[in-house]
Amino acid sequence: MSIKIDERHIDGITVLDVVGKLTIDEAAEHLRDKINSLIAQKETRIVLNLQHVPYIDSGGLGEMIASFGSVTRAGGKMKLLNVSARNHDLLSITRLVTVFESFDSEAEAVRSFEKVVPA
Repeated sequence: MSIKIDERHIDGITVLDVVGKLTIDEAAEHLRDKINSLIAQKETRIVLNLQHVPYIDSGGLGEMIASFGSVTRAGGKMKLLNVSARNHDLLSITRLVTVFESFDSEAEAVRSFEKVVPA
């Protein structure tokens, strides 16, 4: 199953609404391509809205980590929004809750970038 990624912009922040399972197949590749495209456009303040992502496997998690690194190296920040309890447990087990900043409110996630000076 492939995922769908819709792009929105709020106050200079790119919000990616991800829908579907984030798995090692073309779904992870689609996320990577989308993030790399944003980096190429110098859009490096990114919120991944995972509200409609019921499942993340090791490949999807690996791609999230790689994308986080790419965005960080480009001088930006990538944050998570609406992480389900199941996916939050996955982030906790892998200790990635200490890497990814996560929010339950879109307004809060967007506001959190005010503390970051754009590159």
